[in-house]
Parts: sequence; structure tokens; C-alpha cells
Amino acid sequence: MLVLFLSPLFILGENAHIRVHDNLDSNLAWYKVLVESGQLTGDIDARISQVINGELQRNAFGTEFSLIVWLYALFPTMTAYALSQAITRIVAFGGMYLLLKKHFTADPKWAVINVGVSLAFSMTPFWPSGMLSTLGMPLALWAFLNIRSGENSWKNYLVLTLLPLYSSIVLGFFFFLSAMGLLWLVDGVRGKGWNWAFLLAIAYMTIIFMLVEYRLVYSFLFDHEPNSRDEYFHARLTLGHSIKLTFKNYFLGHNHVLTIHTIVIQPVLFLALIFVWIKKRWEQERTFLFLFILNFVLSAWYAFWFYKGWLPLTERFHFLDTFNFARYHFLRPLIIYVLFAVSLRILWQFGGEWKKAVPWLVAAQIILLVFSNEEIVYHNKPSVKEFFAEEQFGQIKDYIGLDQEDYRVASLGLHPAIAQYNGFYTLDTYNNFYPLTYKYKFRKIIEKELAKNKTIRTYFDEWGGRCYLFTDELGKHYMFKKNTKRKLENLELNMEPFKEMGGRYLLSSVPIENASENGLVLDRVFDDKRSAWKIHLYKAL
Repeated sequence: MLVLFLSPLFILGENAHIRVHDNLDSNLAWYKVLVESGQLTGDIDARISQVINGELQRNAFGTEFSLIVWLYALFPTMTAYALSQAITRIVAFGGMYLLLKKHFTADPKWAVINVGVSLAFSMTPFWPSGMLSTLGMPLALWAFLNIRSGENSWKNYLVLTLLPLYSSIVLGFFFFLSAMGLLWLVDGVRGKGWNWAFLLAIAYMTIIFMLVEYRLVYSFLFDHEPNSRDEYFHARLTLGHSIKLTFKNYFLGHNHVLTIHTIVIQPVLFLALIFVWIKKRWEQERTFLFLFILNFVLSAWYAFWFYKGWLPLTERFHFLDTFNFARYHFLRPLIIYVLFAVSLRILWQFGGEWKKAVPWLVAAQIILLVFSNEEIVYHNKPSVKEFFAEEQFGQIKDYIGLDQEDYRVASLGLHPAIAQYNGFYTLDTYNNFYPLTYKYKFRKIIEKELAKNKTIRTYFDEWGGRCYLFTDELGKHYMFKKNTKRKLENLELNMEPFKEMGGRYLLSSVPIENASENGLVLDRVFDDKRSAWKIHLYKAL
């Protein structure tokens, strides 16, 4: 099943359709830029010259000890992407299978549950560059529970050593490890003894992460230059909106950790709860009940992290804004699929037709996940080849005829990652960790457009991770394909700051009707049947 599920990536290659958001528009280009920058193993204070005039720190691209970086260094983009997907899904299946078989549904008669739920878990549409940050949690929990029960096998410590090389502490394991610490504390308080082997194992994995993520540790502790994260403000939702978001997250999940649990899994969880109530098995099913409640609590935590009632604390403790503590909900894929397995076991034990239904419920979830395959979900988006449009951007490069490091470009109506992927030096970027001084300089170019539109003004000023040429007419949309009818008629850019920063060309996916009023002249239009874009090349006068 996994071979079939992954096959479009290996068969189609660049013609495959994959996620754009926080993937094609960012990470895949970052890996290429990093590898070609010569700074893959650069110094702590190294800079990436291709992006925002060399003001982007090497540390913004993460650690070279992450194996995903080396996949992209050693293989073409789509080969690396396919291999990463395969590694993640195979480890996710193995980890969940070991966890369920050993600690939750151990009886051999429940093999269909263990195999089926593990397969389903491994097919979830995880965030690709998150690697094993969430899908590796079952394997880590298996190792920790083994150690907690007194089993100090080398296999457990091998897992704790290797997982940090293919996952991220800020994208999952900070929250997992702190949860393990809380479990250790609860064990001690409840009189189960202070399990020092368990605590040392938690400390050991934390230290491995700190060594692997040494760039992040350095930036957090010693880099005091104000950066774009310093203007990220999250506490803005009303009480009503926070409650609404709680239930939205609970039933639908989150974009970065999608579990596709709404249609099949959620009803099964409620059915299991009803059966526990009917049979009065509260004591025997304490684990189920705890996980059931925790699942909802994590959704509430996620939603209320954005509640404006936090403002007094965030104003006093700045790290509450710069570090996203809402990501405790990244534990939910692990919890939901363990809950699914335990709920199926409860239905099995209820007997009769419910026992017979268990394999069919497992199959239903797997079939549902088949339709979450990227090739199906994103079939109406540009393929990887169409998105990065290497032939078309090669034509633009040749037409300009200058060394790419000798001039700067910015993109309008399409992601700057595309230009970066094709070797252009860009004034715009998508990064959530770059100097605040640069954000202010770039803002001068678009300040008139921001003044017209509160949505893009708030988006840029109170986050700014997308340092884009936002316009009032296009709003927060930045992917206009060649068949678009949109055009800019009232554009107001300040081109003097643009030129002072080295800007020479605008790459626009939409025509600019009042180009001359902005000190721009249309140089040429580039169209290519292998590209998703029609690029209007404007030159700054």
C-alpha cells in the first residue's frame, strides 16, 4: 500500500503535483539555495548572499545535521522529496505498529487493528519538511515507554539518538519531550517512584536535539539582533472566536498536522465512549478516557493560544510571542491514531456486528487517506515542473544577459521562491527569521499599498514572514497563473528604495497598466507551455 501511495512521486517526478503552501513556495527552494550558496556547513554568522542582499542569516535555514538537507544536496529536488516521503512514512508505520503492539493493543487477535491503524497513520498528509517531527512520535513513545517500564535495551536508545537527525525540536519534539517530562513528574507524584532512567532518557534525547540544532540554540541564546519574529503578535482572537476555533481544530485538524479524522475516526471515538459508558468500564479504560479528554484539551490550548487575553503576558514576556507554544496540538496525530486503535479494540470487545465492523472501519479510513494523496488533492495546482518553470526563467536570465549576482529582482503576483530556485538574487523572500531592519527598508517600497489595505498591512506589519510586494488590488494572493484575468491598474510602489537596494527588475505574473507612473517599463513578456506563469518583465527606470 505504501509503495502504491508513494508511486506517483517516483513515476511522475517533476510532473507530480505536490503541496504548494509551506513547501514549493519555501522549503524546496530554500534547500536548493542553501546547497548552491556554499554555506551548507557555513559559520554561525554566515549569510546567504542570494536572498535579501545577503542579510539573511545562514542559521535561518536550519542545521546541516538534518538528513533532509543532505537528501536535497545529493539528489535532484523531486528525487529527494520522494525519498523523504518514503523514509517518513515507513518509519511512521513501523513506529506506530511497535507502539500499539507493545503498549496498547498487544493481543495477537488485534493484529488487523495494529497493522491497519499503523498504515493509516503513515498515510496522513503530514507537512513534508516536518519530516518525522510528528510522524516519528510513536516510535519515540515506544522507546520511552519501554525505558519507563524498566527495559533498557540498546534499541530504545538508538531510536532516541537517530530521530533528532530527521526531525525538528520546534516542529514537534519540544512539545513531545516536555510531555514526557510531565509524565515522569506525574508518575513520581502519584507514588510510582522517581524513575531516574526515564528522566535520563528524556534528558539524553533533549541533549541530542540541542547538539543537532546548535544553530537554533545559538540564535535563541546569543543572537540579539532584532528579527522579524520580534513583530509577530498572535494574541488577537475574541473569546467567541477562540471557542469556535477550538471545535474547528478538534473536528477538522490543522493544516500542518492533518489527520483526516473527521469522517471515520471521530465517530468511532464517540462510539467507543458510548460503549464504555454502557458497560461502565471507566476504570478499565482509563487510558482511553485520558487520551479522549487530552485530544480535546490540546485543541482548546491551540485555539486559546490566540486569545487576546494573553496580551498582558506577551507584553511582559516577549518569548511568548516569538515561540509558538500553540504547537502542543502537534501531539494530536499521535493521540488521535492511538485513540483510533484503542476505540476499535473497544468495539471489538463489544462483540457481535461491531466486532465484524472493525476491519471495515480500518479499511474505510485507509481508503479515505488514499484520496488525500498529494497527486489527487493538488491535481489542479501547477506541477513541480510548471511551478519552478526552469526553462522559462532560464530564458529570462539569458535575456537580461547579466551575471545574476549583479542585479536584484522582486516578484509580483507569484512567490519569490521561484526566482530564488532559478538562481536570481531577490529583494523579497519568505522566511520567518530575518533582520527587522531589512523589513523596515523593504516596507518603504510598498508603504502606499499597505496604507490602502488593512488586511495586508496587518499581515506584513504583525508577522512579515512573507516579505513580498503586497498590493491592495491583489491582496494576500500571490499565485496568479497564466490564464488569470487580473491586472494592476492603480499600483503605487516607491521605486527609489527599490533601486537603492539594488532592485533592477520586477517579475510580474499580471500586467501593470500604470507601469510608467511607477517608474517601470515593460521589457518583455515570457510565456512557456511548460510553465504555469506568464511573466511580465518590468525594468526600473
